Amino acid sequence: MADNAAIFPMFYLPPVAWFTKLFQHKNSFLIEQKEHFPKQTYRNRAQIYSPDGALTLVVPVVKGAKNHTKIRDVKICYDFNWQRQQWMSLQTYYRSSAYFEYYEADFAPFFEGKQFDFLFDLNEALLQLLFKLLKMKVEMDYTEEYEKVVSGQDFRQSINPKQEYDFEQKRYFQVFDDRHGFLKNLSIVDLLFNQGPNACNYL
Repeated sequence: MADNAAIFPMFYLPPVAWFTKLFQHKNSFLIEQKEHFPKQTYRNRAQIYSPDGALTLVVPVVKGAKNHTKIRDVKICYDFNWQRQQWMSLQTYYRSSAYFEYYEADFAPFFEGKQFDFLFDLNEALLQLLFKLLKMKVEMDYTEEYEKVVSGQDFRQSINPKQEYDFEQKRYFQVFDDRHGFLKNLSIVDLLFNQGPNACNYL
């Protein structure tokens, strides 16, 4: 493992804080691929803005994906059509945003028929798309073994849905902010659909 490289978990449509920190460490970071799957984290969930406030989108995983299952071995469950459900939510809540239609064709394949067996592969493919849309020139590199303590900064546990992540985030227009005000640290898609090409400058 590279000395002082920052370690990032592989998230599903990661929150803004993840990208903000990655932008700061883009020349020296690793994606964790050797950890065991921790439940109820952004590894299989993302938060978007709905008329009722923050809404959590969850990618269901095959039963039996316990804490001892390696992250690359976690399989996605397709017992119900969660892709259609999530895509309908994104379309319904972001159709009125300034840039949803601009990016719609990029995201549609991930929710309309394209299926990944493994959660890690889905997250990785979405992340590659997000880097492209954000015009972030970064090279993905991965951990070769799991290390509980690392010499660089460790973001594997600090950015999670159970607690508010303490970072400065300036306001940007959100679709329902007239109802609930500005919601911090939503999924990067919230920033992208509302800010479009300016999202990279924002980060």
